[in-house]
Amino acid sequence: MRKHIVSMFLSLDGVTQSPGAPTEDPSGDFRLGGWTVPYADESSGQNVRELLARPFELLLGRCTYDIFASYWPHVPADSRSRGFADKLNPVAKHVATHRPDTLGWHNSHALKGDLAEAVRALKHQDGADLLTFGSGDMVRQLLAAGLVDELRLLIYPVMLGHGKRMFGDDALASAFTLAHAASTPRGVLTTRYTRNGEVRTGTFE
Repeated sequence: MRKHIVSMFLSLDGVTQSPGAPTEDPSGDFRLGGWTVPYADESSGQNVRELLARPFELLLGRCTYDIFASYWPHVPADSRSRGFADKLNPVAKHVATHRPDTLGWHNSHALKGDLAEAVRALKHQDGADLLTFGSGDMVRQLLAAGLVDELRLLIYPVMLGHGKRMFGDDALASAFTLAHAASTPRGVLTTRYTRNGEVRTGTFE
């Protein structure tokens, strides 16, 4: 069975909303969009390169899909981002959406029916691992269903106070193993957590 890997930008207080630009998602009167930009450096790009180095298919929520679809198919040939575009544009893209007839990015497919059941079926199919960037609303639902196998969290040294968060109260209790951790020169903690069964408890008595 193939894995579902989630890559997410996260503030110290767990906010994921609008990390890349003020206009990404200003809903709920969120005014701090673009909070990751001052910390961008070569280390951030290396994290993405590692994620894209192995075969993958994209699994995206509709908001993130629209952001990606408006940018990656139009990257100029001489752009520094062209290498990423050449990885993302041809792969299969599975999208959680209520507007399946508006998926114009090449090789895009709408998930049908219940989200958790659709993703569970995808994981049982042959093929490359499923890779999710952002897509916070969708990820919260899949964490509640226990369908996320690996978390690639980039934790930024900021507290945002309010905004959409990655983990809801309905997340399925699960244990994870820290498989990798490093910090960038600008203080971003890059981590990789892999699912490791149920939560184990004990006592200090």
